[in-house]
Amino acid sequence: MSTPKRICIIGSGNWGSVIAKIVGNNVKDNGNFVTEVKMYVYEEMINGRKLTEILNTDHENVKYLPGHKIPENVIAIADPKEAAKDADILVWVLPHQFVRGICKALAGSVKKDCIAISLIKGLDISEKGLDLISNVIREQLGIECSVLMGANIAPEVANENYCEATIGCKNREMGLLLKSMVQTPYFRIVVIDDEHTVELCGALKNIVAVGAGFVDGLGYGDNTKAAVIRLGLMEMVKFAETFYPGSKMDTFLESCGVADLVTTCYSGRNRRIAEQVVKTGKDIKTLEKELLNGQSLQGPPTAAEVNTMLCQKNMEEKYPLFTAVHKICKGELKPIAFIDCLKNHPEHLDDDMPSPAQL
Repeated sequence: MSTPKRICIIGSGNWGSVIAKIVGNNVKDNGNFVTEVKMYVYEEMINGRKLTEILNTDHENVKYLPGHKIPENVIAIADPKEAAKDADILVWVLPHQFVRGICKALAGSVKKDCIAISLIKGLDISEKGLDLISNVIREQLGIECSVLMGANIAPEVANENYCEATIGCKNREMGLLLKSMVQTPYFRIVVIDDEHTVELCGALKNIVAVGAGFVDGLGYGDNTKAAVIRLGLMEMVKFAETFYPGSKMDTFLESCGVADLVTTCYSGRNRRIAEQVVKTGKDIKTLEKELLNGQSLQGPPTAAEVNTMLCQKNMEEKYPLFTAVHKICKGELKPIAFIDCLKNHPEHLDDDMPSPAQL
């Protein structure tokens, strides 16, 4: 029998707290894992108390997941290096903008045989170009990194409404271990080996959801939103085919694909804030502060990161929906321009895309 694995959760926001609830309960009766789960928490003061103190005494994240108890075997720690000490599995679930900083803090202190799983729906941009978050974790820490994505609105999962998610993991045995860590009767996990496409779906769908929010704000109905979903999915597929050759089209039919896209275009904070951009005329940063209780959107920064790549390759016009969302978020276009984008979008994206070898 193998030695039980120690788990550390990197992140403690809305989704991170939900995952802490799931993992904390799962490890109690699972011999594959040590029953104590450490969780890195960005320290904040809540009504004069440290958030770590609240989590460790009241066992509730009163800011990001109020009303839900987090198991007592989940230990909140404010130092990421201390939290990850001796961990065999790192569960990454925080805004993608902070991944490099946390990796820098952990570099050289993570066990060589540690593995990671990313639940982060975003992309990384650096001087080297656009990259997957899982690749950043692999390169910065020298460890394997799988991904988990799906149609998972955090409050619904916290309420134990039935839902599904997809783990992308090339190593089948590792994928099944990770599945046993997070699967519950209400949270069904499917493991597939197409890591890159699973992760791309999770990132790119947030761009489309922003477009869906613009449509809602402009007063259009479900027919128009259906067009946003179709055209957005078309661009997601083409982006995967172009920049990540080998992506499997079947992956888009998993929970991480079309299911997550539909869910996010009807729910979630990216859609909600984009709708308010149109209705109030306020900018995204202002609305984040007013409405998200310390949380951040992933759609607008992901749209900006994708746009950087498209500009470098002179391919903005090949992805009109992605491009329009970015320009509206930046204030370069009015939201009504998004409707023009839909009307003028090609029925099928051009087949004269450059081959991967030409990029």
